[in-house]
Amino acid sequence: MSNYGFEDVTYKAVGGYDGLVKLVDDFYDAMETLPEAKHVRDMHPKDLDVTKDKLVYFLSGWMGGPRIYPEKYGRGLSLPMAHQHLKVTAGDAKAWLSCMQVALDKSDYPQDLKDYLMEQLAFPANRINEVSQMAHGHTD
Repeated sequence: MSNYGFEDVTYKAVGGYDGLVKLVDDFYDAMETLPEAKHVRDMHPKDLDVTKDKLVYFLSGWMGGPRIYPEKYGRGLSLPMAHQHLKVTAGDAKAWLSCMQVALDKSDYPQDLKDYLMEQLAFPANRINEVSQMAHGHTD
């Protein structure tokens, strides 16, 4: 049994801030290349610098590391509410998770860390889809 999710264990396991930057870069590289992620990529601005920075800062606190997102971008972030204006389908949530899986697979992280992160990230991905369905009245 791992201690992922306890204090800053997950943050340290991904390599801290520098590890998150690499993970997020690999994630958005996957989003640029996976055909199934095209719709998700199109929801983002052309220039991803701020988007990448926000995800690194968010993941830092989410993984038990420094809570730096509010320092730079203001109060805490509710992922479903931050994405409510977008029409996010179940397929989009799956594509987002596929991009993260590709990014994790590019790393030399232990398999149990990759599995843990994918399991944990499925919750917000699916919740964003649910909130989008409620806001836009679509079903997948």
